[in-house]
Amino acid sequence: MRNRRNIGVSLLWMFAWLVSGFTVATAQVTFKATAPATVVQGEQFRLSFVLNEEGKDLRLPDMPDFEVLFGPSTSTSFSQRTVNGKTTSERSVSYTYILMTNKTGTFTIAPATIQVGGSEYKSNSLTVEVLPPDEASTRDSSPDAGEGRRGEERSSAGSPTVSAKDAFIRAIVSKGSPYEQEGFTVTFRLYTTLNIVNFGKIRFPEFEGFMVEEIELPMNQQLQMERYEGRNYYTADLRKTLLFPQRSGQITIPSGSIEMVFSVPSGRRVSTFFGTQEVMVDVKKNMVTNPVAINVKPLSANRPASYANAVGTFTMKPSISATRLRANEAITLRLELSGTGNLKLIRDPKVRFPDNFETYDPSVDNSFNVTTNGLNGIRTIEYMAIPRYEGQYTIPPVEFTYFDLNSRSYKTLTSPEYRLEIEKGDPSVAPAGAFVSRQDVKVEQDIRFLKTGEPSYTPSTSFFAGSLGYWLWYLIPLLLLLVAYLINRKQAIENANVALVRTKKANKVAIRRLKVAERYLKEEDKERFYEEVLRAVWGYFSDKLSIPVARLSKNNIEAELSEHGVEDELVGRFMQILDTCEFARYAPGESHAEMDRVYRDTLAAIGEMENRLKLKKK
Repeated sequence: MRNRRNIGVSLLWMFAWLVSGFTVATAQVTFKATAPATVVQGEQFRLSFVLNEEGKDLRLPDMPDFEVLFGPSTSTSFSQRTVNGKTTSERSVSYTYILMTNKTGTFTIAPATIQVGGSEYKSNSLTVEVLPPDEASTRDSSPDAGEGRRGEERSSAGSPTVSAKDAFIRAIVSKGSPYEQEGFTVTFRLYTTLNIVNFGKIRFPEFEGFMVEEIELPMNQQLQMERYEGRNYYTADLRKTLLFPQRSGQITIPSGSIEMVFSVPSGRRVSTFFGTQEVMVDVKKNMVTNPVAINVKPLSANRPASYANAVGTFTMKPSISATRLRANEAITLRLELSGTGNLKLIRDPKVRFPDNFETYDPSVDNSFNVTTNGLNGIRTIEYMAIPRYEGQYTIPPVEFTYFDLNSRSYKTLTSPEYRLEIEKGDPSVAPAGAFVSRQDVKVEQDIRFLKTGEPSYTPSTSFFAGSLGYWLWYLIPLLLLLVAYLINRKQAIENANVALVRTKKANKVAIRRLKVAERYLKEEDKERFYEEVLRAVWGYFSDKLSIPVARLSKNNIEAELSEHGVEDELVGRFMQILDTCEFARYAPGESHAEMDRVYRDTLAAIGEMENRLKLKKK
């Protein structure tokens, strides 16, 4: 009995050993090469190969464009961690070479090979762009001489400063002359030759006249080298935005600003154990982006009637749920619009159902990705209708017209014509508010109802002429006419004052927009909810303070409200609502409770603002 137990334990240990051995044997071997994407001619850089197993016989590819100065330098790292009682270990071996090249251009480093467990593995290939050195440094025979001259310039100027050529920000547009509704990108890129110490205030410009979609940038973004106006800079993209111009003509993107702290040579040198070193100091610099003028081209004037405000490249996939069904059963026509362009701004194509079909508002489902060329994805539109009577019907072709950027002309996509055969259905299925039968009897046309109740009599000696009611019949219309004239004249005077009309209706317009936001809140449509709340608040201040939308900003609002004597606490609440909505549109997700709080805070703030302004007038 004991022997059988020992044999069972041995088998279990052997099975575990085989499984673990199988796991190790089938572990994926990775062999990866890394190097800077951009280097400078004549400067050294590192080429590294990282392997997650022990290897041997590393063979470099032929690199005629590069000179190997040193290598390989080998280092090994090992890490082990335990999560939920499960221990995993990782190891890596790095092989590092120091390279240099005296050529400029773009070169490819072919894959290297290494032997692991009797098998040969290849690394990935690399592309390296070699930039020429700075024009200023090519004129200097010695780098120390150039540094000394720069130190003399800084010291002669007094305190150290950051020149406009050492660090600046550019607003780079992908297209300077797009069509109306055509997407293009604006990139705010930092150029610097100095070490960055800290960031300060960042104020990016407002994009008036554009629909804005933010492009996500990687959180761990690495500095890249780029040559600009004969000098090499380290660059990083601070913000990348996709814009859709909403009108033709010239639209200017104003300047933005950003404060940064750089480490700058002070011009003083000190002696240390390692030799003479220059003292570095922190200098703050406020950098302003360049304003950019965008010349937006208008679309062709001969727009078809089916034009859906779409610009880009699209395809349409139509489908219908059924062509043979019974009366009072729902039918769904589905359109899938896919492609790249202003998918968010297109209008839903019109579907002409037969007259006796009960129709509903279409439901729209968007699935978009933000790309540098526009919004890419699918817009699905579903039209639901209910036929009420049997017979044969036809749904004419649905047309979707868009402006094609490749051919610069309008193109129309057409669905097929759908022929429907509706059979007689169950009348009990129809809801209470359904259509009535066309053969229903019309009451009081042929047969009238009998009058019931006690009759009323009038004395033969009483006449209406000369009575009080007779004179009131003349006086009341005259009085009503006079009152109507006075009211109409007062309204005409007030309507002539457009600013006054907008000011009076500001609260009603804002409440109407908030009701639309409430509907999106119930539907848990976060993006549309926050967009509608922003429209309500911005529109309320534009109407209430008589500020044009093009000039509307947070600073203008704060200044105008202060002039009206509104307390800072209430102004701060509105600024908090605007900041919350703008941030939440691009946040990973907001809870329903947070959206409900923003809605209630906005209603309360607008109501309190109305009360405060009324009290100020009194």
